[in-house]
Amino acid sequence: MKRFGHIVLIFLVVLLLIVLVGPFLVPIPPLTDTVPPEQLSDSGSQFIDINGLTVHVKLMGQGEPVFVLLHGFGASLFSWHAVMEPFSQHGMVIAYDRPAFGLTERPMTWTGENPYSPQASVDLLLGLLDHFNVQKAILVGNSAGGTVAMQFTLRHPDRVQALILVDPAVYEGGGGPSWLRPFYNTPQMNHLGPLFVRSIQKSGLDLIRMAWYNPSKITQETWDGYTKPLKVENWDRALWYLTAASQPSGLPERLGEFILPILVITGDTDIIVPTADSVRLASALPNATLVIVPQAGHVPHEEQPGLFIQAVVEFLKTLK
Repeated sequence: MKRFGHIVLIFLVVLLLIVLVGPFLVPIPPLTDTVPPEQLSDSGSQFIDINGLTVHVKLMGQGEPVFVLLHGFGASLFSWHAVMEPFSQHGMVIAYDRPAFGLTERPMTWTGENPYSPQASVDLLLGLLDHFNVQKAILVGNSAGGTVAMQFTLRHPDRVQALILVDPAVYEGGGGPSWLRPFYNTPQMNHLGPLFVRSIQKSGLDLIRMAWYNPSKITQETWDGYTKPLKVENWDRALWYLTAASQPSGLPERLGEFILPILVITGDTDIIVPTADSVRLASALPNATLVIVPQAGHVPHEEQPGLFIQAVVEFLKTLK
């Protein structure tokens, strides 16, 4: 029995060493051919300082209302390229890249609030409105961008005129299974995490196809627009930091607090945020209108921009 106990103890010690030390033995090759985000800017790009972060924004139009466009996970402000000009016919449009995406700065160290946390996303949006002297805005959020828009509204209801939620990720939990989250910020996972998220270089392309009702219509411009941010330095580490900082939104329990006008738009064949979830959300919100866009998936503003804007224009008429 004593010998057996020694064997078990040795086994446990070896197992502990593997868990604690093993991850650090996995080499993480550096990314190649990456550049500072400013080098990838294009027509209309602006870089402004918000809360100590250099944020990539594009503006169009003028006057009121002011539309602020918030893209989804894995996307960037490019996601709105087909509807920015139509939006601008009705007011000022501000589109920006959220931290860890697009061409916005990806800090590797920080003091105070984690810039990749949900709290920081809300604070960044507030700073953006203040920077442009916008007292009230219509927030337009796709997928995870819809989550940010709703969280902002709960904290700053006086700054939001209305919400346009495009296939919003409300009922999906953030950050994966709850039992995994305590491990995300361990030194071991912070070492391995960037390697894990690099798989988006392939899986991300599959996700784009899944987001469309008819992926055969995806143009080369769209592929280029989505893959450009993978050329930004430290994109992998930033995406891991965002993943590690994510947490459940808590929104489903607070839907009754959203008394402002809301338009919920969903594609009729969304398989990323199931269409049924958007229908459910619209019925749970006190003052929501639902529009289901035919022959569209998770990004109806890209796949069916004409029908999307038509729904937006009809909604705007109800705000006057």
